[in-house]
Amino acid sequence: MKESVNIIWLRRDLRFNDNAALYHALKSNNAVLPIFIFDRNILKRLDDEHDARISFIHQTLVQLQAELNKIGSTIKVYYGLPIEIWKNIITEFRVEKVFINGDYGLYARKRDPAVEELLKENNISFHSYKDQVIFEKEEVLKDDGKPYTVFTPYSRKWKTKLNNFYLKPYPTEKYFSNFFKAESFDLPTLESIGFKPTRIAIPRTNVADELIKKYDEQRNFPAVNGTSKLGIHLRFGTISIRELANRAKGLNETYLNELIWRDFYHMILWHFPHAAKNAFKKEYDKIVWRNNEEEFKKWCEGKTGYPIVDAGMRELNATGYMHNRVRMITASFLTKHLLIDWRWGEAYFAKKLLDFDLAANNGGWQWAASTGCDAAPYFRIFNPSEQTKKFDSELKYIRHWVPELDTFDYPKPIVEHTFARNRALETYKTGLQK
Repeated sequence: MKESVNIIWLRRDLRFNDNAALYHALKSNNAVLPIFIFDRNILKRLDDEHDARISFIHQTLVQLQAELNKIGSTIKVYYGLPIEIWKNIITEFRVEKVFINGDYGLYARKRDPAVEELLKENNISFHSYKDQVIFEKEEVLKDDGKPYTVFTPYSRKWKTKLNNFYLKPYPTEKYFSNFFKAESFDLPTLESIGFKPTRIAIPRTNVADELIKKYDEQRNFPAVNGTSKLGIHLRFGTISIRELANRAKGLNETYLNELIWRDFYHMILWHFPHAAKNAFKKEYDKIVWRNNEEEFKKWCEGKTGYPIVDAGMRELNATGYMHNRVRMITASFLTKHLLIDWRWGEAYFAKKLLDFDLAANNGGWQWAASTGCDAAPYFRIFNPSEQTKKFDSELKYIRHWVPELDTFDYPKPIVEHTFARNRALETYKTGLQK
């Protein structure tokens, strides 16, 4: 006889503490079996078998399995297409309810309703909760009921609405005895899903209060360890956004604002899904990009002859991370100096960044390219030399990543700044007049 269970389907919420859907699942009428699906639709888009994000997810699942084994429970991990996996699950178990935390990505917005429909056809209820953001969808709107498209008034409304209710943790630990009791299921190996271990180190979650306190003073200097590097943990939910926002609220408003930007970009993509593939400001789709493939290759490899740009790209390629200030400089350089379509840069960052998140990556690139909501105006073009003087004046960051800086091996600049600036201004102006 099949065992009766309720299921929590983990996706971007890979933790058991302070997890909204897990809390509601554990308080439900049945034992709770956690599952995770390595989604073939997502994995087939990744072309690096050493992709550090897959290693990180796998390593996290191993840790979650160990936690559950201590209390006589287990997680079941699958590999395949979600709809097919779910057909198997409902023949394997007698499932009454399925619990998830909402995912706002474009793919998820197709995947989740399809799974929900399948479950409903089999008399299984589907329950979704908010977990990866503080405010979602229509929770922070203008007084006229329309979504904000400018960050500052959005952030003011966000802060006005914030109270302890929204930051209160879900006390899941109280109900751990309600996990499904079973022998431990074997996890698929990395190799069995087409991947191999990475050499890239994953940043840790234990960030000192002192770093957050000094965040506004130190965050723009790439040679200083002044940012938390928690992006990957927020992306995959190995830390709670409520916990982090609670800390930020008491320690540093600038850091809290960065978390609000995250909510803002998720809200933007929810209301304006066209921005995932096209300019948020539709008139900017008329820009005629140069899209020189050889220049794009040099940008990717960190061989543009602009040291701050090259340092950033090399840091990204080596570590899966790039300092936030340098992300803006490299993105501005690609779109304005080289006039290469922001979507090319966005796709490269999506491939390389440990903390890749569609909403934030898209928002950041469209900001730099001046095509997005609340973006830098098109005539704002970062001067890499001036940015270096302001934020890496002693060249500590640059010399770390570009050791050949003062040798004949370092390439000459790919383009001259003033020429590139004037060309960008003319190209944007012409495109916007069409």
